[in-house]
Parts: sequence; C-alpha cells; structure tokens
Amino acid sequence: MEVAETAVVKGLARSAPVIHLARNPVVPLLVAAATGAALAIFPPLSQGQTVKTQEHLVRVVKVVEGLEYPWGLAFLPDGRMLVTERPGRLRIVGKDGTLEPQPVAALPAIAAHGQGGLLDVALHPRFPQNGLVYLSYAARGDGGVGTEVARGKLAGNRLEEVQVIFRQQPKGSSGNHFGSRLVFDRDGFLYITLGDRGEMERAQKADDHAGSVIRLHDDGRVPADNPFVGKLGWKPEKYTLGNRNMQGAALHPRTGLLWTHEHGPQGGDEINVIRPGVNYGWPVITYGVQYVVGTRIGEGTQKAGMAQPLHYWVPSIAPSGMAFYTGDRFPGWRGDLFIGALRDQMLVRLTLDGEKVVNEERMLKNVLGRIRDVRNGPDGCLYLLTDESNGVLARIEPANP
Repeated sequence: MEVAETAVVKGLARSAPVIHLARNPVVPLLVAAATGAALAIFPPLSQGQTVKTQEHLVRVVKVVEGLEYPWGLAFLPDGRMLVTERPGRLRIVGKDGTLEPQPVAALPAIAAHGQGGLLDVALHPRFPQNGLVYLSYAARGDGGVGTEVARGKLAGNRLEEVQVIFRQQPKGSSGNHFGSRLVFDRDGFLYITLGDRGEMERAQKADDHAGSVIRLHDDGRVPADNPFVGKLGWKPEKYTLGNRNMQGAALHPRTGLLWTHEHGPQGGDEINVIRPGVNYGWPVITYGVQYVVGTRIGEGTQKAGMAQPLHYWVPSIAPSGMAFYTGDRFPGWRGDLFIGALRDQMLVRLTLDGEKVVNEERMLKNVLGRIRDVRNGPDGCLYLLTDESNGVLARIEPANP
C-alpha cells in the first residue's frame, strides 16, 4: 500500500549524529528538544526495552541511531554490518555497534528519486574468498530512472572494480515501485525483485523487466534455463511476471525456494512462492482495490493461468523486509517467517505449515517505527531497520538469555 509506503527522499536533512544511549541517555532528549523531533524513549542500550510476545519474552535493543532512511542490511564474516541508506550511502557498523563516520566510497551513481535510491545489499556466497558486495539502487539512464544492480570488491572503506551487472529496461519517469531485494539461492543464482514502477500494465509485458523477478548468474549473465530464454519478444532475464512491488524476499530454509512479498494497492499485500515462468496476476487479478474510491482493479481475484498468493492482507500492512528465523535463541520461532510492516509500525510473525499460514502474530506495534528490513542474524537474534530520517538498527534478543 503506497499511501503507507511512500516517503519521498527530496529535501531530507543529513544524518543526525550517532547517539549511543548507554553512554549518555540525556543527549537524545536535548536533540529532540532542539529539533522538535518526536522521540521514542528507550532505556539505555545495555538494558533495552522488554516486550512480551506469544512465544518469548524479548528485549529490543537499539544498536545504532542516526541512519538516514536505512533500507538493507548484510552481515560481514568478521562481525561488522553493512547498512544502505536510501539517499545513496553505504555505511559500516563495527562489531561494537559503532557507526563508521565516513560512508563506503566509490559506489555507482545513484538517483535518490521518490521511493528509489540505494536499496538492498547482499554478499556473494563466496564473499570470504572474493570480497564481492552487491547493491540494488535507482539509477538514471535513457528514458528516465530504473532499478540497477552493481557489484564491487569491498576493500577497507571503499568498493573497487565496480561493475553494473543489470539495468532495468525500459526506465521510466515515475518515482514509485522500484522493488528491490537481492537474494542468492543455494546454486549461486542471483534473484532481483522489481516493482512495476507505478505503471501497472508493465507487469504483464513480455519485453519489460518491471513487475517481475529477475534471475541471473553472479556476473549478470542470463542462465540458459531461465523460463523465457529463446522466446520471441521476452526479456530473457525475467523469471516471473505479474508482480506489483516486491520489497521482501528470502529463501525457505528447508526447500530452498524463494519467497517474496509485495505491496498491494489499497489492500491485497501478498506473499508468493516464486516458481519459474509463473504469472502472479497483477494487475489482472488482485485482492486490493483502487485508492480512495475503492473500485475494483482488473478482472477480480482469480483467473486461470494466474497464481493465487500463499497469503494476503486486507487491509494492507505495507510489508517491507522478510526473513525466516533459523537461529537457536528463540526455539518457539524456529522456521517462522518474519515480515516488517511500514503501516502500523510493527513486526509480523507467521507460523507455517508447509506453504500455508496457520497463525499470525503482530508484535512491536509502535515500539520502533516503520520497519523497513528484517534479517536473521548470525548470532541467533533478529535485526531490524526502521524507515525514518533518524533511522535505527535494532536487535531483538532474549530478555532472559
């Protein structure tokens, strides 16, 4: 739901200073008083805020503040983290939770345009050997702006040997619906989720990347077994079609299949299991309706040859970010699917039976803010990013370890 999702980058202030509450809990109050900003009062970092959920008593700890509209998160093998900021900066968070003052240098040219900017970040499956970092972002080109993907080697505080491996075609003038998450599967293929760019009819076009999942080799080559390879008029990079705006993607821990979610219009946010060549229906079928007036979009909710979502929400939750929990610190959550929600500022937990949702829990409502990304941490904790001008990287850990 873009009414909840949209937060235009134009005119944003620069990042606020990083505030470590454990060191000086008074500083945030002074900053808020000086700027007039709303402030969620948290105990010091060492203590966190305790929240009771259906399965566990958890502690929500703010690791870093002062991020400007953070979007994506990746964990480096040495314990550091990479965080993207939508205005166009890639930041490094140290093992001790310190935000490096200088962004990573030598990124590709990024267009902070509407909902677009620097979006997701992912590490190559063999990152310890090759140092490759992948970024999705909005970029200008012939015809306007579109989602692109580049990779480069992380060397200290800069990227080297940067090369663009994918450019969405055609581009467009809209500032909406760029996607975009990056996921490597177990065979090393790279999946890129794309939005319809706010032009819904593009999601059904064979010769248009918009509104689809893209599947590539790690260097940008097209796999020979992609479903539309060799078909006249089709973009060979396409793996699916009929998707609206996918801002969450994760591999199922048992099946290895890619799961995604996407924004609906007014209602109709969806979770889908991604399979080659499948048409997911947008905008021909949807459980959402037109904004404000509430009239039907397309032909209804079902049509032969178009997939039904695994799960959908009416009204919308405005989903962004998703992760299957696979750690050991929350036994009651193992195998569950966690989804960030921009609307109602919450984290959603789905309990699954195969490809069926059997329970939904809504937690952390109004505790952190608009949750943009959710990641399963190597330490068994969950990590969240909030979609705010003074954005937060937060950790969910057991309250009674």
